[in-house]
Order: sequence, then structure tokens, then C-alpha cells
Amino acid sequence: MRRFGVSFRSFSPSILRLTIPLAVRLVLPLVLSFVPLSLARAEQMGSASGLPVPRYVSLKSDRVNLREGPSKDHRTLWVFQRAGLPVEITAEFETWRKVRDSEGSEGWVLHSLLSGRRTALVAPWKKGVDFTLYAKPNANSAPIARLQPNVIGGVRACDGNWCRVAGEGFDGYIQQSNLWGVYPNEKIE
Repeated sequence: MRRFGVSFRSFSPSILRLTIPLAVRLVLPLVLSFVPLSLARAEQMGSASGLPVPRYVSLKSDRVNLREGPSKDHRTLWVFQRAGLPVEITAEFETWRKVRDSEGSEGWVLHSLLSGRRTALVAPWKKGVDFTLYAKPNANSAPIARLQPNVIGGVRACDGNWCRVAGEGFDGYIQQSNLWGVYPNEKIE
């Protein structure tokens, strides 16, 4: 077979196998160096908001419809009835946000029903266990409260290991691994 004046029969198959990966290894980094950094980050930023996706937010209202798709024409799958509940935004489409709750339920919510205020649930995956809230971010500090699973607290700060949370009648520190609504090792100031 002749193309462009070169006979491919003159090359052995083993030389072709070695030549093509080498060419790819040499050319690919050069091509990628021309891709703007903004395009590389675009996969991690919401198409509508420009904010990171995924990210945690909370519900503004005591009644929020979780819809099958991103419009009011889609059927309601679930109605959240707890203002302040943390949810994770996993996608965006115009004024709609795809969210996931602590139990893994997913659907679409109108963005105006969400707040950037950070909240977290105390260990919703553990039942029948109370969690200690401490005066300082240290298990040797004074315990100030015991919180049951699914208690919502406003996240004031996290250092990657401990979070300061506050709610009705409590304000203190809990281990970050006992919260749903903050990412592992996430720092919040």
C-alpha cells in the first residue's frame, strides 16, 4: 500500500507499534499546552453560576420540590420539608440545580430555593449513637453537648479535622468526619 510516496509494507509491524506511541507521547503534551487553563477548569465550574461543582448548599425553605428534570413541567419526586437541610449540587442547567441529599436521593431544584449558607447533618448514617460537641477542636477539651444523628448545625468553620457548628442551643466543635455537608479535609473560614 502506497500513500504519500511511502510504502507501509517497508515498515515492520513492530516498528509501527513503537513509532506511533512515541509520536503521541511527543506531540500530545505540545497540543495540550495550547489548551487554555480556563477550559481545563470549566469542567469543575458550574455552567450557569461559575461556582464549583460539586458543592454543598442548604435549602432556604421548609417546602422545596425535588423534580425529575430541570423544569416545572417535570414531575415532583420528593418534597423536602426542612429549611437549612444541606444538599450537594452535582450539576447545573440554567436556573436549575441537580442536588443530592444525605440519603442519596437526586433531582432538580430551582436555584432560588437554595442558599449558599453552609450547614451540615450530624452523622445521618449512624443511628442510636450520640456525638460529643467540644468546647475546643480537641477531644481532650470540655464536652459541651451531645448531638444525635440528623441534627442540623450551621457550619461556622472547619480546619480539615474539626468543624465549629452552631444551632438551637449549641455551639462547639465536632470531628469533621462525623458531618454530612462538608467534604473530607475541606477548610472553611
